[in-house]
Amino acid sequence: MTDTSPIGPPPPFDSELVPALASLARVMPPAIHPEMLPALRDFMESSAASDDDIRRGGAVEFEELRVPGPAGAPDISLLVCRRAGSTEPRPAVYFTHGGGMVLGNNRSLIGEMVDWVEQLGIVLVSVEYRLAPEHPFPAGLEDVYAGFRWTMTHAEDLGIDPERVVVSGPSAGGGLTAAVTLLARDLNGPVAAGQLLVCPMLDDRNDSASALQMAGVGAWDRTSNEMGWTALLGERRGGPDVPAHAAPARAEDLSGLPPLFVDVGSAETFRDEVVTYAARFWRAGSVAELHVWPGGFHGFDALAPDADVSKRARATRVDWLRRTLRL
Repeated sequence: MTDTSPIGPPPPFDSELVPALASLARVMPPAIHPEMLPALRDFMESSAASDDDIRRGGAVEFEELRVPGPAGAPDISLLVCRRAGSTEPRPAVYFTHGGGMVLGNNRSLIGEMVDWVEQLGIVLVSVEYRLAPEHPFPAGLEDVYAGFRWTMTHAEDLGIDPERVVVSGPSAGGGLTAAVTLLARDLNGPVAAGQLLVCPMLDDRNDSASALQMAGVGAWDRTSNEMGWTALLGERRGGPDVPAHAAPARAEDLSGLPPLFVDVGSAETFRDEVVTYAARFWRAGSVAELHVWPGGFHGFDALAPDADVSKRARATRVDWLRRTLRL
């Protein structure tokens, strides 16, 4: 049944998150336009995790690998982090960074994932992929998939238990992660133990109630979303021929996929497409766990990790990882 009820004002932001949102707006306003990308890329580069950030005072070891990319494309970079002194095969998280398809690298906003390395003993493999608009679809997806295949093929060399690998990503990385699971299923490729999507970017149509409701407010609003999807897809964005491997919300069949964990804020553009995606998982008979965090804007827990709602969101992800990876 189509919902024709009026769309009300944006839901209120959690009071603890408001200062962080105000700080974000000074460098990254809700509405991002293409001409802003060079400055935002510089900002993302300057705020990426340093070697010392990753090492955690010696608790974490890391290496940067260059591995073969897709056929005819450049090699790709994998950042591999493990607990210092770890020798036995460990579960792993294969991570794809966010950034609206147009920003970031494999050191962007990885603090939570390095926490998992230090606290849970997992191996983190963070992939770098080509960005739009310079490299439109399918370049980024092909990079992420090539890195995933290489990681699974070389799991023993990396000290990874291939039966316990979760794929994960936030925002655009969440959309690419969902697409990788679809692609792996369709190509009979490697199978992940689960997929952990944080506020994922799933639907190029950009016409949900939450997209309309949050226009001009919060973080990564409808204008930003249109910019990111147009950079990736060009004139095809929003049209009838966008493939599911580009926009996973377009997938007609969500069966046969790894168990899904997905969360999102109640006060963000992606809320309704995320809720719909989880509901369609259940409709297909697949396993899904959904959390909608009240008052959360896009990426709230990364920007305000000490807020109560952020702590609860991160603890819930850790709980799911422990169960899924049998930690």
